[in-house]
Amino acid sequence: MYTELTPELLLRAYASGIFPMGSDSGEIRWYSPDPRCIFPLDTFHVPKRMLRTYLKGEFEIGINTAWSQVLAHCSRKDTDAGCWISQEIVDAYTRLNELGFAHSVEVYIDGELAGGLYGVALRGAFMGESMFHLKTDASKIALIFLVERLKKRGYALLDTQYPTAHLSTFGALTISKNDYLRRLQSALEHDCSFV
Repeated sequence: MYTELTPELLLRAYASGIFPMGSDSGEIRWYSPDPRCIFPLDTFHVPKRMLRTYLKGEFEIGINTAWSQVLAHCSRKDTDAGCWISQEIVDAYTRLNELGFAHSVEVYIDGELAGGLYGVALRGAFMGESMFHLKTDASKIALIFLVERLKKRGYALLDTQYPTAHLSTFGALTISKNDYLRRLQSALEHDCSFV
């Protein structure tokens, strides 16, 4: 049975710890992994070399300034994410962006889009969906900016869904599904605004 990815359905799913992914067959599948990967915002770790790059500030950051391009780069078929970011996912998350729930962070170097990420902000939780880079370290710069913004705005949870070697260098933590759901429910009690 086909179920349309409406904004209401997506937000209910995220509030329950569930998220969708496209598949090679075109079918949308739903996931709630156990264990789950998160970034504890208070112990987010930036490697020294990356911190030096970030502090140089040889880039500009945008928020929701290139939503379509970020999704297009994240969904390229030559990336891991491109396998699951189907056109239906792009359309559904674009509706969430228009409603103010999904956001992109863009990194520009010399005026050109160099990398970025996108995710869903729901009260005090931010669910990171995907990231990309066209220039070295650009996606990492986007991630550092994202964490700084979430901390300043009182967010309690940054969900990264699945662990990767890339995320572990920044202190990503794998926790049980039950622990994740407790943290999510606590984060949903916060009233935060991403923009």
